[in-house]
Amino acid sequence: MKVNHSARRDMLTFNMIGYSIVIIFTIVCLIPFLLTLSGSFTEESSLFQDGYRLIPKSVSMDAYALIFKSPKVIFGAYGVTISLVVLGTALGLFLTTMTSFVLHRKDFRYRNKFAFYFFFTTLFSGGIVPWYIIMINLGMKNNYLALLLPNLLSVFNIIIMRTFFTAIPESIGESAKIDGAGDFTIYRKLYLPMSVPALATIGLFLAITYWNDWYPAMLFISKDELIPLQYQLYKVFNDMQFAQQVASQTGISVGNMPSETFKMAMTMVTIGPIIVLYPFLQKYFIKGMTVGAVKG
Repeated sequence: MKVNHSARRDMLTFNMIGYSIVIIFTIVCLIPFLLTLSGSFTEESSLFQDGYRLIPKSVSMDAYALIFKSPKVIFGAYGVTISLVVLGTALGLFLTTMTSFVLHRKDFRYRNKFAFYFFFTTLFSGGIVPWYIIMINLGMKNNYLALLLPNLLSVFNIIIMRTFFTAIPESIGESAKIDGAGDFTIYRKLYLPMSVPALATIGLFLAITYWNDWYPAMLFISKDELIPLQYQLYKVFNDMQFAQQVASQTGISVGNMPSETFKMAMTMVTIGPIIVLYPFLQKYFIKGMTVGAVKG
């Protein structure tokens, strides 16, 4: 009884210390987000005078008004980004899982050679200029595919998915083959339903990548209707900085432009949908990463 009481006391102490550390770490991570959210609703002059506060001393919507000054442009950019996230994530998951399914099969004679080929591409790069020339020669200037293709397939995602497939007992596929199932049927009806955690993990990686990407748009896109959200906000911010620079050099007043609060409002506009999406995928995301870590 004394041993049990001592064990319970030790466990209680351990839980209290563990929960306290987690709570402190959560607060440390949450405060910058809350300050950014509060700053986005703060008047520019108040931000400089009073500093960053959890509750704005002087509320202002100027930063958001500047972002949505042309709602059609912003919502159009949102539409492009959302379409990239949905289409890119779906196609990326299909290509990644198909490739990983083949590479994990021990009856595939050349699987190690192909795996080495994929891994080798992560060590060396041809450079930006050759890549740009190839993309232009392929007709990717002002082409939607220029935004979709660069992030479609990742070797890192293939490795994670292949590791997860390796953890699935081979007897499952062998039993299905005895019953007359083909390779694609085994992949679609057995492996995919058993790989939901890994699919959620890689799907989240792909979605975040497409959501945050702006570099291909800067290189290949000049049509307004094809500009994604991140690059659109980047252009707005650059235009505002240019106006402020001209005003400071010429002495012409451009008004109290909310440059600092605009940065924070821009942050909230871009990360909002991801924050809403993540809680629904969190349990699958953690499980998928844990399995990959144990089996890797």
